Amino acid sequence: MKLITKDIEQKLLANGRNRGQDHPPVVKIFNPMGSATWLLSEIDPEAPDIAFGLADLGMGSPELGSVSLSQLQNFRNNLTGLGLERDLFFEASAPMSAYVAAAARAGYIVETLS
Repeated sequence: MKLITKDIEQKLLANGRNRGQDHPPVVKIFNPMGSATWLLSEIDPEAPDIAFGLADLGMGSPELGSVSLSQLQNFRNNLTGLGLERDLFFEASAPMSAYVAAAARAGYIVETLS
């Protein structure tokens, strides 16, 4: 599965050109065989392989940071060979700061922010 479509890439790049704003996540990427999840909100226009967002590697401490898109795209599970997937139904309902606060309370990324 292509994790970042052209449409998603354009939205991420547009957000990356307007850094310093509290953008909502554009895309959710997850490991179907594990608990890792990423909510990405921006791509650095000067380094288009680098995305910014909320990462949860399943260890109870989600955090904001940067990630290599090529590493996400090329990841394969050692046992099954499956890669990461894009949540086709994800739609952000709030800015990234709300997801960060909810994840800090829960210890993992959640989509219900109330």
